[in-house]
Amino acid sequence: MQLRSDVTLTTARLLLRPTALDDFPRWAEMMADPEAARHIGGAQPPAVTWRAMMSMAGAWALTGVAMFSVLERATGRWVGRIGPWQPYGWPGTEVGWALHRDAWGKGYATEAAAACLDYAFDSLGWDEVIHCIAPDNTASQRVAQRLGARKQRVARLPEPYHHEPIEVWGQSRADWAIHRQHLSRAIG
Repeated sequence: MQLRSDVTLTTARLLLRPTALDDFPRWAEMMADPEAARHIGGAQPPAVTWRAMMSMAGAWALTGVAMFSVLERATGRWVGRIGPWQPYGWPGTEVGWALHRDAWGKGYATEAAAACLDYAFDSLGWDEVIHCIAPDNTASQRVAQRLGARKQRVARLPEPYHHEPIEVWGQSRADWAIHRQHLSRAIG
């Protein structure tokens, strides 16, 4: 696989690009919000968020695969991080999502994740994509369902997140190809 850290995806309303330093203030806001960070490691101080953001940037540089920073095309405002992700010990090749609270309820997670599923299957060559979701995270379960994913199993993430079980939702390349046509009509 050719390493790429210059990938940019666009949707009707969003721009997805690798992590940049300018993302930090809004990323830190998201991670300081106990509700927004509840299912992604919990609220964190800026120093911990900084290290996590650098980890994402490092994954782009070293592997060519990491979550994209998501920006509103109309405003340029950072609204979250969504995309392919496979840290060491992860239960599979994931497309995950996390949005700043002020971006909730706008359909951004589904819109961006759909673009990332296309990217994962078409450009990265993945045969299966999973979504690791906390059992009580009904909002993310609804996103996964809109994407055509099904709950496959219960698993645990690697340390330091191994204490709580997660649900592994997902779909194959063939499942996504069928569902993508239906979703494209629904989100434009």
